[in-house]
Amino acid sequence: MGQKKLIRFAEIETFPNVLQYPKDMAGNWAAQFNNNNPITLELACGKGEYAIGMGQLYPNRNFIGVDLKGNRLWVGAKKAIQNKLSNIFFLRTKIDQIAEYFSKNEVAEIWITFPDPQLRKSKAKKRLTHPKFLRFYEQFLTSGGLIHLKTDSPDLYDFTKLVIELYNCKLQKDSDNVYADVNIPEELKIKTHYESLDIAGSNRIHYLCFSLPEIFPEREKDEELKKILKEDEGTD
Repeated sequence: MGQKKLIRFAEIETFPNVLQYPKDMAGNWAAQFNNNNPITLELACGKGEYAIGMGQLYPNRNFIGVDLKGNRLWVGAKKAIQNKLSNIFFLRTKIDQIAEYFSKNEVAEIWITFPDPQLRKSKAKKRLTHPKFLRFYEQFLTSGGLIHLKTDSPDLYDFTKLVIELYNCKLQKDSDNVYADVNIPEELKIKTHYESLDIAGSNRIHYLCFSLPEIFPEREKDEELKKILKEDEGTD
């Protein structure tokens, strides 16, 4: 491991706004923030650009950037400290363990910004909008809580629309070309490091906002989704 990473890992241990695999956090985030303001998660946050940007836009809301990479979290946490943003925390953990850290109705919104689209169909279960993950989110999202996806991957965008329809989610907003829209909300103008890379080469940013149904469909639907993906793969 490089010297720079070692220094960051040592320093992040001292940051008051970073929690690394904490115990007994579910239900205790209001005490952590010292207020009862609504909580928004940025999942797979990387350097936390969205958590930082949203925290600046909405000082009366709380934000938690979640990622496994401590080296990346260091960047966002350092910036939050430098800018005295007390409404932002960072949580280091795996996304598939996220439900362990929050109680029912403790989170108001989720943002998923430029995650790995896991383009191979065999890796679909690793996509952060796969029903596997939606079931995790259901455990702590408030009723009607919003899930936002911002991506440059048309494949992830189309996959998520399929999931929304198949699992009876409620589509709130849909744009297949965000910056072509008129009157873009300020929160959609926030750009991450990965957005600037334009890895997909599409030169287009997609956005979806949706909420989960009151009763999330059982796992029988997962087989139907798997079958659809397999059929699509056969036509590629």
